[in-house]
Amino acid sequence: MPVQTSRREARVKRHLRLRKKVTGSAERPRLSVFKSLRHIYAQIIDDTAGKTLLSASTLEPEIRKKVKKTSGNIAGAKVVGEIIAERALAKGIKKVVFDRGGHLYHGRVAALAEAAREKGLDF
Repeated sequence: MPVQTSRREARVKRHLRLRKKVTGSAERPRLSVFKSLRHIYAQIIDDTAGKTLLSASTLEPEIRKKVKKTSGNIAGAKVVGEIIAERALAKGIKKVVFDRGGHLYHGRVAALAEAAREKGLDF
């Protein structure tokens, strides 16, 4: 009898499979994306040092002002992508590797990535 896996378990399996190939370094840190039903979070991580260099999410007051109540949609993801790119460029980070967190490259994840690319991040 086949065993059903939940959507969360399937995403975690995809993320672990992806993380075998995608790692961040000091020269090219990892841009990690996590999304919940209401919010989206992005971090730039140096895996060799095990440190988060910077982060942005729709929970921050600066971003909440820009997106008002609709933070869990594509508009909120675009704002988070723009902010994370601006912060990265201010710290001198121009190239990153993209970690979609096991989510499909579609919708909010794709919007965040495209907004970061438009602001100048290279991945």
